[in-house]
Amino acid sequence: MKVFAVKTTILSSLLLLSGCGHSDQNEEKKALEKPVTETFSLGKDILSTSVSIPAELSGFQYVDLYAKVSSYVKDLKVDIGSKVKKGDLLVELEAPEISSQLAAAESGLLSQEALYTASNSTYNRLFETSKIEGTVSKNDLEQALAQKNSDFAKFQAAKATYKEMQIMQSYLQIHAPFDGVVTARNVNTGAYVGPTGTGSQSPLLTVQDYKKLRLVVSVPGSYAAYLKQGDAINFTVNSLPNHNFESKIARMSGALDTKLRSERVEMDIVNNKVLLPGMIAEAVLPLNTKDSTFVVPESAVVTYSEGTFVIQNRGGKAHRINVKKGRTQGERVEVFSDSLKVNDELIKLASEEIREGMTLKLSAK
Repeated sequence: MKVFAVKTTILSSLLLLSGCGHSDQNEEKKALEKPVTETFSLGKDILSTSVSIPAELSGFQYVDLYAKVSSYVKDLKVDIGSKVKKGDLLVELEAPEISSQLAAAESGLLSQEALYTASNSTYNRLFETSKIEGTVSKNDLEQALAQKNSDFAKFQAAKATYKEMQIMQSYLQIHAPFDGVVTARNVNTGAYVGPTGTGSQSPLLTVQDYKKLRLVVSVPGSYAAYLKQGDAINFTVNSLPNHNFESKIARMSGALDTKLRSERVEMDIVNNKVLLPGMIAEAVLPLNTKDSTFVVPESAVVTYSEGTFVIQNRGGKAHRINVKKGRTQGERVEVFSDSLKVNDELIKLASEEIREGMTLKLSAK
């Protein structure tokens, strides 16, 4: 019995020592399995990126022509595709009542001119006679002067009425405001047109300048600050996949559209007869800046429901810093934060699993 007890005690001791050895090995294994954290030193750089945005080509000058007065189309001189010069007669309208009113205005003008001529002559004779003492009373002279001034005012009013009717009649002829091409026609001979009613729903004609075009781009507000006048841009047109076109920014609106929150940017294109107004293009806009910014690997930035952050190494402990992302170039991204400084040590492969204050196992440098 004593021998059996001694053997049992020895066996228990051996098992205990074996268990302790396995425990120590597990701890060492866990320590070895803990991932090594790779870091990098934060620095600044200048990213040169670009963004592709849909754009639209339109005529450099574009106008919809409407009828100013109620009338009928007497003669249509052009059709779609017609090339016109500035001042060419495009549409001739007819409104008999305007011709009648012009004739009446002309008669009224001639009548008032005759009355003014007579009253002016009467006043001048009385004025010359009044120089001889006692020949003409002062009251008669004043009456003649008043009549002369009244007739002159009526004469001027008749002239204004006649000029107004001449202008109204000129509206019956619609001329080309600039050199271009007729791109739309919405009326035919005999159609009723006017400033109000059925004939005013669509323009009579649309004329565009086809020799020079505008490339119009609506640039989102987040990109607008990177652009300036004179920046070179490239663009392509879907219907011409083998052509690449170049231009420069000619003008910027300087304000964001209240609906789209974008800035209107225009480029002037000298047309080589390949492009057409109304084409949809894809414009590549350069996003350049003179100032350097913090640039980090894309893997160093974590974005989740609570925000976006990078992780800094502070004495072997993890510290999260909230940032805002900027432009991306390949696998690099701009970040902005007042808490970041040059040469800060950041974790290259960040994740949500690395908690605030967690002890980091850093790689040897």
